[in-house]
Amino acid sequence: MFSFESDTMLVDDREDLIAVLRMRFGDVSGELIEQIYQIDDMNTLHRLILAAANAANFNVFNHELQTEENSFRLLGENFNPLRDFLKGRETENGEEKE
Repeated sequence: MFSFESDTMLVDDREDLIAVLRMRFGDVSGELIEQIYQIDDMNTLHRLILAAANAANFNVFNHELQTEENSFRLLGENFNPLRDFLKGRETENGEEKE
């Protein structure tokens, strides 16, 4: 792959990550955008896009952002986007108890 193609794909992935963060969590700080633009590895960006789409809250995503580059598992309730929304509700057969 040519360098300019790779650079374009990195920019697209960074912008995709920022867009997902805005959709899920609202405004994105300039510092976070700068940190995202420091990432030059497509695999890391893809992992972070998945983390942003599935993280239960911004703190879970931010923790994933701080992990080492070779991290690749997104497991458990921290990556259930409805975890905080459903927390504390009692359900039975998919219906909320009264």
